[in-house]
Amino acid sequence: MEELQVHNWFGNIVSSPYVVVQPESVQDIIAILKDTSKHPSPVRAVGSNHSMTSCGVAEHGTLVDMRKMNRILEIRPDAVTTEAGALYIDVAQELQKHNLELYVNLELGNLSMGSAACCGTKDASMPGEYGQVCSYASVIKMVTPSGELLEITEEQPELLRVARSSYGLFGIIYEVTFKVKPLEAMSVYHKVYSLDEFDKQLPALKAQGDSIMMYLNPFLETILVEFRHYHETKNPQSPTSWQWKFRNFLWSTLAPFYGYCVTKYVPIAAIRDFLFSTFERLIFLGAVLLVRGNNTLATAQQIRYPAVATKSKYTFSIWASPEEHYISNLRAYFKFCRDYYRVTGYRSNMISVGYRITQDNSSLFSYSSDGPVMTFDPVSTANPGWEGFLIAYNELCSRLGGVPLLNQSDLLTPAQVEKAYGERIATFERYRKHFDPTGRLLNDYFRKLLVVAESALDVSA
Repeated sequence: MEELQVHNWFGNIVSSPYVVVQPESVQDIIAILKDTSKHPSPVRAVGSNHSMTSCGVAEHGTLVDMRKMNRILEIRPDAVTTEAGALYIDVAQELQKHNLELYVNLELGNLSMGSAACCGTKDASMPGEYGQVCSYASVIKMVTPSGELLEITEEQPELLRVARSSYGLFGIIYEVTFKVKPLEAMSVYHKVYSLDEFDKQLPALKAQGDSIMMYLNPFLETILVEFRHYHETKNPQSPTSWQWKFRNFLWSTLAPFYGYCVTKYVPIAAIRDFLFSTFERLIFLGAVLLVRGNNTLATAQQIRYPAVATKSKYTFSIWASPEEHYISNLRAYFKFCRDYYRVTGYRSNMISVGYRITQDNSSLFSYSSDGPVMTFDPVSTANPGWEGFLIAYNELCSRLGGVPLLNQSDLLTPAQVEKAYGERIATFERYRKHFDPTGRLLNDYFRKLLVVAESALDVSA
């Protein structure tokens, strides 16, 4: 029999499951988990498969594609209930018809609701709100590895907190409920700072209370800040969306395609550098002049990426840095990018990004449990040298006290995960072994990062 080949959306993570199945009901999921001969371990459930790590890989096991379970089941004034395979952007657009919205409107509209409930995400926190999607999951329903149904609600706060970081290792999620709120008008504008100016202005920028998302250029030492806040007009009338369509076209289509073409067709490094710098200056100018408005909607930020990646595809990584050390760590990152380029000849062919995320202890593996964080995240079309750069980037961020995401920070080591999450790993493993004592859902990726890291904790204790 010909070996199956499955890859994530970007195409850098490739695996060979024994079988791929698409359940259409809870009963289908129960049958999959109970039949170990037709559906061997590891069993891993995925949605759109946009993760940047091997968290969803089911090598020689069973890959459960949840995309057929995509119904929106109920909309209430304060919550929405969906099947796990529903796409975030589809749910957001349906909520908008009811004058409602999700609390976190991150860029990746292809995020499945099941993944949103139990995996790491990133978005700059809006004023008074969290920036991690799973923090607003109030009910999670799953089928455990033994085939039993499990419902976790806010009446079980500690279990819900752990389940929000379970990455599908407790069971296969089939239904979720998220809190929602009334639709609000949102203001957005952009401003460019030099690194030194940003250093001086950051305390005042945080004090003004806006959401802060950043585009970072280590080679020009410039920072484009995207500010967002909800407008005084709570019920928007005739909101505009062209600003976000323009911004999303620049970011999700034009910038990666430009980076791909320059990398592929311009062999002379000095010319490539000139083209990158010129393009990035134009991007910053366009954002300042055009991506602004007082009556936009947060849902308009979301992007529906094509089902099959094109030459405009891009990848990224993320580590969260404690806010109190952010400027010194950002300077270290800028210097690292320049030094790495000088020594190896490699530079990412897209602008880095960054987010400010408020303190949030709603999930066990929250990267802002101990306080507010800010990030500096390299982005690339994976031009040659990207993986080596990521390994060095991981080493830098770990040394600086950063925290990664298990589904978005590739090429992590057990030591880096252990340093970032410490005793939380042992807590997680106790829950995981309770729900999955035989390791039915445990793939090699999590076995390496979590089980090995827990063993290191046991030895050190």
